[in-house]
Amino acid sequence: MSKHFNNKSAAMRPLPDPEILRTLKSFGLTRRHFLRNLGLGAGGLLGGSLLAACGTQPQAVGGALVFANWPLYIDVEEDGTTSPTLLNFEKETNIKTEYIEEVDDNTTWFAKYRNQLAAGQDIGRDLTVLTDWMAARMIKLGWTEEITEAHVPNKANLLPALQNAAFDPGRKRSLTWQSGLTGIGYNPKLTGRELSSINDLFAEDLAGKVTFLSEMRDTAGLVMTSMGLDPVNHPFSDFEKAMERIKTAGDSGQIRAFTGNEYANDLAIGNIAACVAWSGDIIQLQLDNADLKFVVPAEGANLFSDNMLIPAKAAHKRNAEALMDYVYRPEVAAQIAAWVNYISPVTGAKAEMEKLDPDMANNELIFPSEKMLANTFQFKILNDEEDKAYQELFQKTIGA
Repeated sequence: MSKHFNNKSAAMRPLPDPEILRTLKSFGLTRRHFLRNLGLGAGGLLGGSLLAACGTQPQAVGGALVFANWPLYIDVEEDGTTSPTLLNFEKETNIKTEYIEEVDDNTTWFAKYRNQLAAGQDIGRDLTVLTDWMAARMIKLGWTEEITEAHVPNKANLLPALQNAAFDPGRKRSLTWQSGLTGIGYNPKLTGRELSSINDLFAEDLAGKVTFLSEMRDTAGLVMTSMGLDPVNHPFSDFEKAMERIKTAGDSGQIRAFTGNEYANDLAIGNIAACVAWSGDIIQLQLDNADLKFVVPAEGANLFSDNMLIPAKAAHKRNAEALMDYVYRPEVAAQIAAWVNYISPVTGAKAEMEKLDPDMANNELIFPSEKMLANTFQFKILNDEEDKAYQELFQKTIGA
């Protein structure tokens, strides 16, 4: 989940597009346990009269659907396996949905399936969720199916600021799943102090107690900002400087590991004290461990988006479109947001959540203020040749 929107703070570059700031600020989320406390399970929030009032219903096409996503990225019941959203979707459409948490980072997922996709083969996945830059690559390579507009009328609920992504004008082949922040997750009881900067992760007393992400744009971008380098506009030599710092820290044992989502479990059980983390993951972990904290680094954080894509030759394209349409209902988007605690891309989701928990609008991690969003950035847009050079050096640096 290496993620993107734009900007950073101070004089390095201008503030983000005001329209993006306004629309992102206006759509918040709430805690998944709020619904638990209300006793709203699989048939609760979206059952009965609320479903009947929601407008467009997906066609009951029946059959199967295989949905590949990141860990901790959809609503789940206490058993950790049942999703109220998917259960209601199955009941309404008779589409048996297999949900697989297999996207641990973009690069490894792409490497797993690239040969099959290049050969024009069905990879056994009808819907997957990938970050902007990887979504752009998949679309450019021709490895995605075009969305049939008539099958996804609720696409009209996509936030205006997200409707014309540079990599997919008009959103013909992608729809945003969620947005979020990349910053620092930590346990103050284990660090012994508050953390506020990526530089804190390089402190000697935290040697062997920190992890960084295996997503190049997340880790490199944050380290560059901590060095006073611009992650958006920079020469390759600046990237090399950041890689030198990371390599030194890795070789010395300062950095325990470079991970995908598995950092969440290590932080939860105390194997590590701090890490480069994704905001929604930490908010979820706080439900079981209130000591954990997420902080936007003083130097800035990544603001990212992940996108639903239908891989080329998908066996159940129509069913994937039915699910896309379903999760873009405001009340369904609100239920997902209530659990995952990331920024919903659906117009009306905030209004639905305010009916349940208006106080959550005060949580800036799930309801960003313009000030917070002004201290975020998007990593430099790379062409194919640059991306290859950056990725090769990064993979060498982290020992992958």
